[in-house]
Amino acid sequence: MVSSNLSDSLWLHWHAHPEVLIGTILIQTAYLLGVGPIRGKFNLSDSHAPQQTFYFSTGVLLIFLSLSSPLHILSDDYLFSAHMLQHVIITLISPPLLIIGTPNWLIEPIFRNKLILKIFKLIFNPIVAIILFNFVFSIWHIPSLYALSVKYHWAHVTEHFLFVIAALIMWWPLCSQITYIPKLIYPLQMMYLFVMSLAQVIVFGIVTFASDPIYSHYVDAPRIWNINPLVDQQIGGIIMKVGSGFLFLALLIIAFFKWANISEQNEHIDPKNGIIGDS
Repeated sequence: MVSSNLSDSLWLHWHAHPEVLIGTILIQTAYLLGVGPIRGKFNLSDSHAPQQTFYFSTGVLLIFLSLSSPLHILSDDYLFSAHMLQHVIITLISPPLLIIGTPNWLIEPIFRNKLILKIFKLIFNPIVAIILFNFVFSIWHIPSLYALSVKYHWAHVTEHFLFVIAALIMWWPLCSQITYIPKLIYPLQMMYLFVMSLAQVIVFGIVTFASDPIYSHYVDAPRIWNINPLVDQQIGGIIMKVGSGFLFLALLIIAFFKWANISEQNEHIDPKNGIIGDS
């Protein structure tokens, strides 16, 4: 069992890995330059909505906190469930904030190139997005690859980088801010969310209902808060499924009511408006 001193002082253990610190600073700086000096210099837009800066900055901050705070220590060294909470933050919370926080005028110039637009239309295709995200998420939960990620730092960095990229692609059909590759219309959003809510059932089932711990790293880890490895694994599976399942279900319900109410509203509502980031 972990000593009480370690348990009590755990919340003081902050460690900013250089790649996380430098990466988040560079991304945030590039964004602020884009919506500030660059916007004015190149006349990209007459104005910028402050709430978008808040959304984007919050998304970046959440990535930094999840990978640098005591949660990261817990997920690396003690609890599988902490690792799943970390994954919820970097795949389900931060990415949509980054997308809706990015003004269309800031990134639309990139998509004016026909080749780039063609490539990204393929990448952001809803079917491709669903398959890609769930493939990346599932393959890193194979015990051998999971063990690799917690043993070698480079593998862990690769895992989290791929998670964020795949999550951005997965969220795009719901959160897109640009006209070149717009959000799905409401009925398709509902179908998309329904499929996404079911996609992780297999991984969830294997992790949650296994009779023995699957990940040896946490079997051999020091015990903390009297949580045994199997219970920890079950909690992690529940976090995995509840985090995604309830979120997708809630968004599906919102999309349904917005779709159902379109005809009753006096003002025109573009059916391509998304459930996240609507004006």
